[in-house]
Amino acid sequence: MLLLAFDTATPAVTAALHDGERVLAESTVIDARRHGELLVPAVDRVMAAAGHALADITGVVVGVGPGPYTGLRVGLVTAASFGDALDVPVHGVCTLDGLAWAAGEAGLEGPFTVATDARRKEVYWARYDGPARRVTEPAVDRPGDLPAEVATLPSVGAGAALYPAVFTDHRSDPAHQSAGALAAVAVHRLATGGTFPPVLPMYLRRPDAQVPAGYKAVLPT
Repeated sequence: MLLLAFDTATPAVTAALHDGERVLAESTVIDARRHGELLVPAVDRVMAAAGHALADITGVVVGVGPGPYTGLRVGLVTAASFGDALDVPVHGVCTLDGLAWAAGEAGLEGPFTVATDARRKEVYWARYDGPARRVTEPAVDRPGDLPAEVATLPSVGAGAALYPAVFTDHRSDPAHQSAGALAAVAVHRLATGGTFPPVLPMYLRRPDAQVPAGYKAVLPT
């Protein structure tokens, strides 16, 4: 097994190579506006650091969000391209699940909440009973609208860090998404017969861009 994993659903442009037992190489750059420029170079770095070629990989793992429209699609389109060109399966993993797994690696057992920044003064969030057990569907809400029993749990993620008055037990580790953790989630599911979500973007709300309501006539009537 040799899985190439990456995620662009958060400001972290992160890529990793996992051999089914451990992370062989990982690269993470924090930049919310340059996912398209940074992802493929990150993949090149981890492949070179691990001493492998793309032809060696047996599968691709990609974060499916939730996340903003543009950044999220960069990862998904790249994953589909690699899967098609290399004739390997592509496995989608919820971005929040990767953060939950990394929280477990940092010593957090659960229950806890994972929250990422959804902008517009909202967070993407889900509740977990443990690093590999999500008990709610991913959602997007204003922090103040979250149930108190969710917000007051130990929490991880950049979204929770933005609202300390709501997420009163925020943990700093992990601070950002890790492709290595995302790959570990996929390895666990493959080994235990777990299921994967469709390799489709998880938006949870309409994109910021809107179709204009009316058009100015440019031709004579």
